[in-house]
Amino acid sequence: MASEAEMWLVRHGETEWSKERRHTSHTDLDLTRAGAADAGRLSGQLLRTPFDLILTSPRKRARRTAELSGFGDAHVDEDLAEWSYGEYEGITTQEIRRQVPDWSVWTHETPGGEAADQVGERLDRVVAKVRAAGGRALVFGHSHALRALAARWIGQPADAGRYLVLDSATISVLGYERETPVILRWNC
Repeated sequence: MASEAEMWLVRHGETEWSKERRHTSHTDLDLTRAGAADAGRLSGQLLRTPFDLILTSPRKRARRTAELSGFGDAHVDEDLAEWSYGEYEGITTQEIRRQVPDWSVWTHETPGGEAADQVGERLDRVVAKVRAAGGRALVFGHSHALRALAARWIGQPADAGRYLVLDSATISVLGYERETPVILRWNC
């Protein structure tokens, strides 16, 4: 039953670019030493919980986080890839704002990349898959995409993810209060 579904979100561990706050979508970076250690520490919380469905983004940083936290057999789901930043791949918001004042991925165009509604469309497929499974799902992914995924879970537009800060190597839980989709825990 959909109202019994729960989705646990895990943001990947630190990479060199996430540490430098560079937009990272298609660039397939591995975790830093600290990021790998943080990912390994997640296993203490995650391995105590049974999961019916385990999904991961195709990017190395998410797959490596899944592996180090005890879930190397996670199913790769292309819909969990990070927001495509197009021409802004590898650069920081501060650098972008030199050309486009007040730029935000949530509110502005990303030339050659995805718009919030496009990201929301593919993340809606993840929400549908988890709700159809009806049990507890574990999802490994990325900051902007997971924030948009949480927004879509609670019936908000993908750009409402801008109100949810998400640190690396953290766990968040989406579920229900009665029949209402809610955020049960965030950024833990």
